[in-house]
Amino acid sequence: MIVAIGCDPNAAQIKKVLVEVVTKRGYEVVDFGGDDPIYANTAFKVAEYVAEKKADRGVLLCGTGLGMCISANKVKGAYAALISDSYSAERSIKSNNANIACFGAFTLGPKLIENLLLEWLECEYVPGTSSEKKLQRYVDYDLAR
Repeated sequence: MIVAIGCDPNAAQIKKVLVEVVTKRGYEVVDFGGDDPIYANTAFKVAEYVAEKKADRGVLLCGTGLGMCISANKVKGAYAALISDSYSAERSIKSNNANIACFGAFTLGPKLIENLLLEWLECEYVPGTSSEKKLQRYVDYDLAR
């Protein structure tokens, strides 16, 4: 699995650790850096990369995760979820087939972000569930834009 990752300067240290952890788990990582103080620039780059299917999943980090999530969701084909706990990590994939996870460096500790990210990466969407109609609506909306 290829994972695209980026952050703003607030989350640069955590991103560095996550890149190491994810790489050690056998995932290929494409690092979009974390120097740009305009987080939307990084969010758009990662979201476009994922939407173009150059990466299977994306990870974005900023102070709260909110700005990255909002920005990434502006990109057609990007489905970003703000992850704050195990249940949201699981359901973002199993119910919503999110392809980008967003985390807050100031709202979650580094170890919790690491654990949630690994949990999220191990989850898989199963087609044919009750979520299928909802997910098709996302795709239909994207196609209409």
